[in-house]
Amino acid sequence: MYSLVFYVPETHLEVVKDAVFAVGGGQIGDYEKCCWQTLGQGQFKPTANATPFIGEAGGDVESVDEYRVEMVLKSELKVQVVTALKSAHPYEEVAYHLISIET
Repeated sequence: MYSLVFYVPETHLEVVKDAVFAVGGGQIGDYEKCCWQTLGQGQFKPTANATPFIGEAGGDVESVDEYRVEMVLKSELKVQVVTALKSAHPYEEVAYHLISIET
């Protein structure tokens, strides 16, 4: 299994979670749509070559309210879950990580 951790702006929290849940992320035994989330602040500065969802290319440092979302997924769903995450997420570069876990 893996633990998926990603960061998403408040405006797209439910859309992104639903996309990941739809392909099997967040399933634990007889439970589905399981996750843990907390609100924090993300920071980034788009380079001149970026196409940012927030801010301007070559612009200032941006701070945005984002959720950190964590959930588990079966190893065989890794590609589908990451694809769904990237497809539903509004950012050009999605910040996420997968951590292998023992069950």
